[in-house]
Amino acid sequence: MPARRYVPDLSRPHFFAVVSLFWVYVTVSNVLYAWGMRTTFAHVTSEPLFASWDARVIQHLLLLPCLWGAYALSLRIQWRPLWAALPLQVILALTFAALAYPAMLLAEFTVGAHDLHQEMLQHPQPMHDPLVLSLWMSSLVSFLPTYGFGLALITGIGLYTRFRRSELRRAALEREWSTARLAALRMQLSPHTLFNLLHTIRGYIEWDPKGAQAMVVQLADLLRRLLSAGERDFSPLADELQFARLYLELQQRRFVDRLTVLLPLATEISEVWVPSLILQPLIENAVVHGLAGHTGPVVVRVGVRRGEGSLVLTVANTIAGEPHLGGAGIGLRNVRERLEVQFEGRARLTCEIRDQEWVSEISLPEVHESPAPIALRAASELAPV
Repeated sequence: MPARRYVPDLSRPHFFAVVSLFWVYVTVSNVLYAWGMRTTFAHVTSEPLFASWDARVIQHLLLLPCLWGAYALSLRIQWRPLWAALPLQVILALTFAALAYPAMLLAEFTVGAHDLHQEMLQHPQPMHDPLVLSLWMSSLVSFLPTYGFGLALITGIGLYTRFRRSELRRAALEREWSTARLAALRMQLSPHTLFNLLHTIRGYIEWDPKGAQAMVVQLADLLRRLLSAGERDFSPLADELQFARLYLELQQRRFVDRLTVLLPLATEISEVWVPSLILQPLIENAVVHGLAGHTGPVVVRVGVRRGEGSLVLTVANTIAGEPHLGGAGIGLRNVRERLEVQFEGRARLTCEIRDQEWVSEISLPEVHESPAPIALRAASELAPV
């Protein structure tokens, strides 16, 4: 259970720790300054012009709870609207600074160094004594900027904490959005393709029941792999090519006399990971747009090539005349979006015509182990440090 917020954007332990450390620094600085001044004036006069170190330590200990309360109220008041918040902030600062001199009087009486102050307090009206007023004003003016520095410090830390938390929330939302978008892109197997395959199976039932049964088994395996791949961001390259093989074999049964498929050999498949179903839109486009607009044969070729730390996946199909698919097709746009999300500019998709073939080529870094899912990365970013 997260720590309860004691002041805006800071937990109770953080608030007390920051204020206390700041006050320790102030205490040490004031003690060292007073000790240096006492040493300097000791050559001039024997009068104790500066309080002893133990009195100053007690003074700061007495002021610490007041500082906690003042800063807690200040951070709760904040600064908006300015016309209402500014007077309250000034009153808090002046109240704390005004308590410094009474705290010093109490501290000196505690350690027994009260000769000078007892003489002043014997005045019929101590508050009318110019010496008391001057010392009080001197203490107030000294502690007022100290209070301001501490308030600026604690406010800055609170603002940084708020900024950091908002950045983590934004990153988590971006990751969740990316996860949802990738899931939708991974699951985008054209419904028309499934309907056409089912119609093909129905036609096989009448004259080739065993062939129809084999196609049903292949289609079931294809859908099972589709659902499994849709649950993860990356898959082994061998699994992606097996999915492509199942899909293309089913399409070959539909277009027995027209479609030829060339896939890489098992020995050519590297032990690397690629985005799940990244080849599926390209292969589907190769079949659909390769066969469209003519009645001739079509060859669909899938290739894998390795470079220096990179992997190149190629899907090519023979064409008759001008291709029907441009660079702005839905399948190609989805592939580009996935590469941008998952590799942040380190992968690209290129499409062009080469020797009467429409060639789609993906270049991406080699990934030798499964990266953490995006959802898990988002959760780890939000985990408390």
